[in-house]
Amino acid sequence: MNILVIEGSPHSRGSSNLLATNFIQGATEAGNKVEVIDVGHANLHPCIGCDFCGMDGSCSQRDDMAEFRVKILSTDMAVFVMPLYYFGIPAQMKMFIDRWYAFTTRLTSRELKTALICAAWDDENWTFKSLSLHYKTLCRYMHFKSLGEIYAGGCGNVSMTQESRWPKKAYEFGKSLCD
Repeated sequence: MNILVIEGSPHSRGSSNLLATNFIQGATEAGNKVEVIDVGHANLHPCIGCDFCGMDGSCSQRDDMAEFRVKILSTDMAVFVMPLYYFGIPAQMKMFIDRWYAFTTRLTSRELKTALICAAWDDENWTFKSLSLHYKTLCRYMHFKSLGEIYAGGCGNVSMTQESRWPKKAYEFGKSLCD
């Protein structure tokens, strides 16, 4: 299976990307082909709602989204990896998602397999509720088939994350994915 890991953290060596690395190792060992895009550091601009694309055409903006669009439309599975920012999606990832507007019709018709991996400092039982609801709503609207979610609480910094159960969970999740 071709898996596109979409990293949405502004911290290249942060907790969520540490979990991504573990996921990628497991997924690769299971025989999957994995590619990573880093929307946290990409040249992306927010959707301006100009409707130039008509939800199924080219975007009026010229940035990295043109390349990312090709990748997400040609993969079998997209894995969204991000930190939790104020109980939701960080701006870098949200901007990437908002830009799907230009190809929503094609993306929804793919019935893409997806997963979510998110790291947060907090480990309260309510910490990920809003993000989880947003992800599930997005999957429903976009006709995505979610294969799993990892909500890694207690991962406030890399040391905390390394010492937690979450790197192993991310690895095992990746390892469980095969055609």
